[in-house]
Amino acid sequence: MTNTLTINADQGTNTIDPHIYGHFAEHLGRCIYEGFWVGEDSDIPNTRGIRNDVVEALKKLHIPNLRWPGGCFADEYHWKDGVGPRENRASIVNTHWGSVTENNHFGTHEFFDLCEMLGTAPYICGNVGSGTVQEMSEWVEYCTHTGPSPMADWRARNGRKEPWQLPFFGVGNESWGCGGNMRPEFYADEYRRYQTYVRHYDKNKIFKIACGANSADYEWTEVLMRRAGGHMDGLSLHFYTVPGEWKKKGSATQFDQAEYFITLQKALKMEELIQRHGGIMDRYDPKKRVALIVDEWGTWFDVEEGTNPGFLYQQNTLRDALVAGLTLNIFNAHCDRVRMANIAQTVNVLQAMILTDGAKMILTPTYHVFEMWKVHQGATMLPIHLSSEDYRHEDKQIPAWSASASKDGAGRIHLTVCHTNPSQSATLSVELRGTKAASVSGRIMTANELNTHNTFDNAEAIAPRDLNEGDAHLEGDRLTLTLPPASVAVFTLETQGVM
Repeated sequence: MTNTLTINADQGTNTIDPHIYGHFAEHLGRCIYEGFWVGEDSDIPNTRGIRNDVVEALKKLHIPNLRWPGGCFADEYHWKDGVGPRENRASIVNTHWGSVTENNHFGTHEFFDLCEMLGTAPYICGNVGSGTVQEMSEWVEYCTHTGPSPMADWRARNGRKEPWQLPFFGVGNESWGCGGNMRPEFYADEYRRYQTYVRHYDKNKIFKIACGANSADYEWTEVLMRRAGGHMDGLSLHFYTVPGEWKKKGSATQFDQAEYFITLQKALKMEELIQRHGGIMDRYDPKKRVALIVDEWGTWFDVEEGTNPGFLYQQNTLRDALVAGLTLNIFNAHCDRVRMANIAQTVNVLQAMILTDGAKMILTPTYHVFEMWKVHQGATMLPIHLSSEDYRHEDKQIPAWSASASKDGAGRIHLTVCHTNPSQSATLSVELRGTKAASVSGRIMTANELNTHNTFDNAEAIAPRDLNEGDAHLEGDRLTLTLPPASVAVFTLETQGVM
């Protein structure tokens, strides 16, 4: 079978929202403390306590938004404990993640400071599970009211006179589980009540996000859209790629081809989830006013040996890079409904961008995928037609190819491609319709072994490389791509205009 891809360069209408490429930082393990926050007295180079190397690396991804403080942690987080002089802040026990004691040195001011350093939009998740309507309302006032007001005046006494911009606010997290074990009918009523007091102060307009479904819980989406859809701007969805079972998920680095295959197969389930949840949303919201927000996604494996089970620290291999590329291609294809997403998580937790060990820092294969795929942010999604051979393992199969195409403001066409077959190289024939290309450039990432990963002793074991001769051949409106086994790639076509 011939692998073919047609790109309709003159037919795009939907914009790929940059917020699809969002991130998630929870008070979990070493994500906040050591990952981002080291304190002003640390020997690790920092700015106001936030480590410089992590910020500089993440800025290269053009992170559009950062979700904080959780996760499950959000519904036991009481924000007033995390403001004011640090020496006076109350310590808390993180009961969800390892029962460790935290000193609350990273709180609201530090989070907004981090977002300003990254140049990213803050996305705060509020406490519905153990918090009050008043507590949530006062947090929004504290962050966004110009003043005078009780909370704005308190913010000023704590060192910030001007309000922050807070564009995104989540009303609870996983209310069907760790956020309160609620029924959808109960949460729908709670959402309606809480969101009423998430005020739009002054010029700050808040995009309100309701807690959505766990994976394939379509009843939850049905109830929320029917009973509260008119009160929300976005509805979340959580889905993790777990190759095994929850009690034994599988190793992040020690896996065979069967585990590799099932991981990619499960990652591709994201397409079905978006289509089915989106179909329910379409019945109540045919104009797609309410965005589907996939604000937790990614791989979840067993923790690395010798680490705290509650810290969810896992390594990151070429397999994770394929999961990231496949998932982002799916989000792009559904950008009419999916307008925000947040990979879990940014540093040292689950499918992280960055891993740290004291002062050391390494970039993961997933980091490199986000850096390669960032060309799609804010671009026009181009309709494609992909005809792909299958990658077969035993009696099962998945497509051997995944692709996404977009056109940026300068008229360049960007193509991201995943080749899933780990056993052989393959060729993809690309036809351009509606334009001609003058040149092609790009990068490819692969490795000799599926479990190749970067370590603190070998930080460059896997990273993108520029195109070699034979990787891409452009002739007229035809582009021929030859990709290695198990690889991800990005190509940029300089065009000669619409035909």
